[in-house]
Amino acid sequence: MTTGNEAAAHLDLETGDSSAGVDGGGWGSDPDFSDPFDIANTKNASHESLKRWRQAALVLNASRRFRYTLDLKKDEEQEKRRRMIRAHAQVIRAALLFKLAGQRAIVLGTTVAPPSPNGDYEIGLEQLASMNRDHNITALQQYGGVKGLAEMIKTDVETGIYGDENELARRKSAFGSNTYPVKKGRSFLRFLWEAWQDLTLIILIIAAVASLALGIKTEGLEEGWYDGGSITFAVLLVIFVTATSDYRQSLQFQNLNEEKRNIKLEVIRGGRRDKVSIYEIVVGDVIPLKIGDQVPADGILISGHSLAIDESSMTGESKIVHKDHKSPFFMSGCKVADGAGTMMVTGVGINTEWGLLMASISEDTGEETPLQVRLNGVATFIGIVGLTVALFVLIILLIRFFTGTSKNPDGSVQFVHGETSVSEIVDGVIHIITAAVTIVVVAVPEGLPLAVTLTLAYSMKKMMADKALVRRLSACETMGSATTICSDKTGTLTLNQMTVVEAYVGKQKMDPPEDGAQLHATISSLLDEGLAQNTSGSVFLSKEGAMEVSGSPTEKAVLQWGVKLGMKFDVVKSESIVLHVSPFNSTKKRGGVAVRGKTGSQVHIHWKGAAEIILASCSQYVDVNGSLQSIEEEKELLKDAINDMASKSLRCVAIAYRTCEIDTVPTDEEQLSQWTLPDEDLVLLAIVGIKDPCRPGVQDAVKLCQHAGVKVRMVTGDNIQTAKAIALECGILAPDADTSEPYVIEGKTFREMSEKEREHIASKISVMARSSPTDKLLLVQTLRKQGEVVAVTGDGTNDAPALHEADIGLSMGIQGTEVAKESSDIIILDDNFASVVKVVRWGRSVYANIQKFIQFQLTVNVAALTINVVAAVSSGDVPLNTVQLLWVNLIMDTLGALALATEPPTDHLMDRTPVGRREPLVTNIMWRNLIIQAVYQISVLLVLNFSGITILNLTNVGEEHGNMVKNTVIFNTFVLCQIFNEVNARKPEELNVFTGVTKNPLFTGIVGSTFILQIIIINFLGKFTSTVRLDFQLWVVCLAISIVSWPLAIAGKFIPVPKTPLAKVFIRPYQSCIAARNGSNST
Repeated sequence: MTTGNEAAAHLDLETGDSSAGVDGGGWGSDPDFSDPFDIANTKNASHESLKRWRQAALVLNASRRFRYTLDLKKDEEQEKRRRMIRAHAQVIRAALLFKLAGQRAIVLGTTVAPPSPNGDYEIGLEQLASMNRDHNITALQQYGGVKGLAEMIKTDVETGIYGDENELARRKSAFGSNTYPVKKGRSFLRFLWEAWQDLTLIILIIAAVASLALGIKTEGLEEGWYDGGSITFAVLLVIFVTATSDYRQSLQFQNLNEEKRNIKLEVIRGGRRDKVSIYEIVVGDVIPLKIGDQVPADGILISGHSLAIDESSMTGESKIVHKDHKSPFFMSGCKVADGAGTMMVTGVGINTEWGLLMASISEDTGEETPLQVRLNGVATFIGIVGLTVALFVLIILLIRFFTGTSKNPDGSVQFVHGETSVSEIVDGVIHIITAAVTIVVVAVPEGLPLAVTLTLAYSMKKMMADKALVRRLSACETMGSATTICSDKTGTLTLNQMTVVEAYVGKQKMDPPEDGAQLHATISSLLDEGLAQNTSGSVFLSKEGAMEVSGSPTEKAVLQWGVKLGMKFDVVKSESIVLHVSPFNSTKKRGGVAVRGKTGSQVHIHWKGAAEIILASCSQYVDVNGSLQSIEEEKELLKDAINDMASKSLRCVAIAYRTCEIDTVPTDEEQLSQWTLPDEDLVLLAIVGIKDPCRPGVQDAVKLCQHAGVKVRMVTGDNIQTAKAIALECGILAPDADTSEPYVIEGKTFREMSEKEREHIASKISVMARSSPTDKLLLVQTLRKQGEVVAVTGDGTNDAPALHEADIGLSMGIQGTEVAKESSDIIILDDNFASVVKVVRWGRSVYANIQKFIQFQLTVNVAALTINVVAAVSSGDVPLNTVQLLWVNLIMDTLGALALATEPPTDHLMDRTPVGRREPLVTNIMWRNLIIQAVYQISVLLVLNFSGITILNLTNVGEEHGNMVKNTVIFNTFVLCQIFNEVNARKPEELNVFTGVTKNPLFTGIVGSTFILQIIIINFLGKFTSTVRLDFQLWVVCLAISIVSWPLAIAGKFIPVPKTPLAKVFIRPYQSCIAARNGSNST
């Protein structure tokens, strides 16, 4: 924000370094100094560092201040509870293994109680739950296996349940719904109670009650209750407004948490694949599972290939469990680590181990953000200054009172030794203590760290409309510091609407590519079998009777091409039996299947994957006549065809097969599940070029990022030619850019380099092609070592380590697996790169809004403290009394945060470089603005305080009334100055502070209502605020003085600021003091 921004950004240090200063490290700070508030990244921060800053913070209301931070005690309790439930699951499994061993040793056939009917179904809820919980395979066999159980719960293992509303209601009634009880959020009364916990407010209430009692005793009920009553009312108003604001925030967080838990997944109902909410899953549903999916409920395996489940979320062990008909039970909440299959749901919600676990730990324990921690440091620093000032004022006022130099408004001395009564002395002391405590209320900015939460809650709600769901609060603000974005290509930079636009069968190019009449019957038959069986997608009739294709975008494109060629999907699938599947994954970049025809004994192994990888494994191809030909002479021709398609930004996929004798195929189920499909000596059938157009607007989004100092890198699994073509199309590579290494590099090349070589070239990389998830992780780690703040997009299970390692992990809402989403910090709901750029804007907006609020609040703090201190020392009285300061505190704290923290992001935010993670919160520009306004306010109000009666021509109205009018003018002018300065705070750097003011109705509403309330206070509530009505002329004087802050702010912006942050000057003595103390402690 200052002209020293770029320098500060480059000085940003690696995560976890704690040698930085309170407001900005990296300036050669004292190495002995360790600041507890300097946590660059809370994403993986240790409990020790989180405890340190909590202990170091000066806090008057811990229950409110730490509400949205991680509850360390509760977090530990929840971990204990998880371990207990996991241990329970392990005991069950151990008992099951012991039982199975006993059954093998004796005779199989231990009897299980016969199923008892449950309404429309032949088995009861408790029997199903017991079978799932105990993994009781004997019970499953007694019920007739999967098919027998399916009949009992009236479902079909192929087509699933019918799924109409009545049936779903019946199933929920009989077996429960897939929900678990969530602990209710805090009630409004709880927020009122927490707001009341503030130590200063408690002292003020006690003082008010004492003042009330003394006032009624000395002046009678009619007049005596005003002082104490007005303070009580003001404190209650502060508590109520604070609680209302906090309660609204908590409701926003509750709604966002609901959204996070609401996973959408595929189910098979009525033979069709539908996407439903996880909460809508019922017992009897048939669910297809693939890599990265979360198991949504307890269930039993129907069929699967190489299906491996990560049960660590339930058992606590990172062991991968393979599922087959000997081990068919699925536990809700686990993740699919490998393979594919289908399961039948047998237990939902609270009737599962996962449901019990989530019900017991469902309350959110919070999370702090780096900015929140830093603001606690700022609040602590200001608070210490405020407490010192308040103590100083208290001592001065007490000395002046007891030495007889303090006077009443009528000019009489307040204390005369031996004459003043005890009740008058107590009343006077209470007034002095109340004034000092009120200074503490204004000086200690309790609401400052909470302003982060307020702006984050607002931003998160608005980001939902911009298609971004924030899973971790800190990611929202960290995104404002992002210096590089490593983005996937497919679906993020492109539309994910894939179609086959070019096809080669053998070495012959098909024109048009979907003309099946050009194909020989042999090729057609082999292609149909390969396309229909070697896929995770499906072809089915929709409810309207139209042909529909499901699956990943690549699978859909290839299947649609097959359908256009004349493939009868269901017929082809029924003609052969799948023996074994080697699922596609992003490391191998190919997937295969072994099938045997129902009539013949020959086995075909079909492969499909990245064209150059499949081509390298081929030794033959099928020509247009259906004959096998050697491929060696044609390989160069085919490689040229692949490169030609890739240069047109097409994704190239090859389809090949080979035969295998039946006697070489394992017959035992266990051996078959471990079988590695032969992938050499393949016969090439076809190569297809799939077009995935660039997303509209992605070029502008990339350009905007580059303009904002954020480098966009493309990390893709596609080959290098396709990657280059798309990068040029998207604007990641300029038309005249160097496309040699290392600017455009293959993942394998980067992986094989030494660590030093990787560090040397990482910052130069713009495109990484043919990259595996490991390469992406290596790139992220290397960039972070160099001080970059890295955002990474990912959708696959294997992307999870990179998403976790990055400063900001961005997963894809449409194509992303549940594993990727859980490892990410933000979910991009529409998979669009433009939405990623919007997140950058919002991240910068969070930081900018907090700075606006700090500038506004510090101006009020400095002005109010200085005016009261100078007046107290010189005249023994404070011009701004308790009730007035409480009103100022309300404007400054709660209402100010609400007005300034909810400013929407502007395009101006993208005209600057990323904010360094340790750049000072209070920049030189903010110091300049703050000092100009504070000096002006202090000067004018002190002149009014000491010479106001003369200046305002109040010499003829009596001393007491003259003082009342003067103090009212001071109070009114002070509040109006804050209202005008609130507008100035909107644009700390721009001359026109009114730009976009109409776009934020909350801001205009708060400023307008504050002004109206001030008029009401002065005109009608004088008894409460110790003010008098002002005539029109005095209102004009107040407004004239206040409105000067606008031209003053404009003039101030022409004053240049030094490049070296002022924070460095202020912090150095503080660091030296702490370092010296640390040194003396260690010796």
